[in-house]
Amino acid sequence: MPSPQQPYLMIFAASRALECAYRAGADEVEVYCTTDRSVSINTKLEQIEYASESLTRGIGIRAIVAGAVGFSSTNDEKTIEHASELAVTSARASQPDQDWSSLPTRSTYPAVHGVFDSAIAGIELSRCVELAVEMIRGVTSTGATPTSGGLAVSTGTSHIRNTNGIEHTEEGTSISAFIECIVKGGAGIATAYDFDVSRSLDIDAFEVGRRAGELAKQSLHGGSIEPKKMTVLFGPLAIADILEYTFIPSLSADNVQKGRSMLSEVGAVVGAGELNITDDGLRRCGIGTAQSDDEGTPSQKTTILKDGILEGHLYDAYTAGKADADAVSTGNAVRSGYGATPTIGVRNLVLEYPASDVVAETTSGVLIHSVIGAHTANQYSGDFSIEARNSFLVENGAVTKPIKSIMIAGNIFDLLKKIDGAGTDVRAVGEIIVPTLRISDVQVIG
Repeated sequence: MPSPQQPYLMIFAASRALECAYRAGADEVEVYCTTDRSVSINTKLEQIEYASESLTRGIGIRAIVAGAVGFSSTNDEKTIEHASELAVTSARASQPDQDWSSLPTRSTYPAVHGVFDSAIAGIELSRCVELAVEMIRGVTSTGATPTSGGLAVSTGTSHIRNTNGIEHTEEGTSISAFIECIVKGGAGIATAYDFDVSRSLDIDAFEVGRRAGELAKQSLHGGSIEPKKMTVLFGPLAIADILEYTFIPSLSADNVQKGRSMLSEVGAVVGAGELNITDDGLRRCGIGTAQSDDEGTPSQKTTILKDGILEGHLYDAYTAGKADADAVSTGNAVRSGYGATPTIGVRNLVLEYPASDVVAETTSGVLIHSVIGAHTANQYSGDFSIEARNSFLVENGAVTKPIKSIMIAGNIFDLLKKIDGAGTDVRAVGEIIVPTLRISDVQVIG
């Protein structure tokens, strides 16, 4: 468990860094500190391959000199002054950015709920091992064989401070579990995986494993289908993967401003008439929930699509300052860690469409559990060609035969307009919250 003194040490370190960079000649300074205690368990077959516990901390400094931005980071408190001066030196060596406006200014932060669980903060390594073993047991209870998996637990504290008055500290916890398995039956072999992620210690590790095992068994002895256009039901894991690599990049104001987005026209029809998409940094228990984004702007709920119409984009402080006078940051500056500068990313992307029993309402189609290869999609055009995994025929309102292998080719912006149904199985796939979506007239290649 992190020491109660750590937030105070972070605040002191941030204050030192800010003062050093300012004395070195920076016009503006931003300091971002993190401390993270993590436990990682890896599994192989039915054994624990390794278990580790670590504590990482570090500090990142952004310095602005005459509109030019420099950055430096360190994980050694003894080198904070040097890192601060290096950030200023880096800014002086860079070209001034005429579009630079300013770092965020001091503000009031909203309350958020469900982002910290003391049970995770105090969890022992031995309990994490037990959870991983339970996940393995879940797989073997179905007769499947686990191949690989893992469990990760994190308790983190972040502190942001800048010369415009921001001084903000946050704490958060998370746990994730993942397992992949294989099952053999006669001459047939099938694989499957499942996972869960939460801010609280409420994951049912056994159930994660059991779901993976059952899905593998159901996928045995898959048949084939003829290439054609047909109705496809994309499960939450499948549609979330596609959205991440095709749709989400086009929401970034940075991509819009650089002409790299197909969603540049606010007010354009982007999706089906009843499709609503929001990005909610305040969502209860959300993986991307926090009081502020990673440069200190208060979190908010941002409407992206309303009844299929594009309402706006996602901004950080830089792109808001670069846009027209009415633009403000939507609180979408995110970082991969203290050693990285902010980029624009989603917080909790929530897709909503009127829910029903879409399987029962489908006369003929294909149900896809997950996909492979979404990362190869064209992030600008939205075109993709992916392999479907753990797929099944849907006939007369029921899931029937497994399908051995199919490819799906399409364009995300076409797909969103052809949504005609959504399930009740809303699932948080990391920071993307989606149900099963039924989409008509999709090219399926057997």
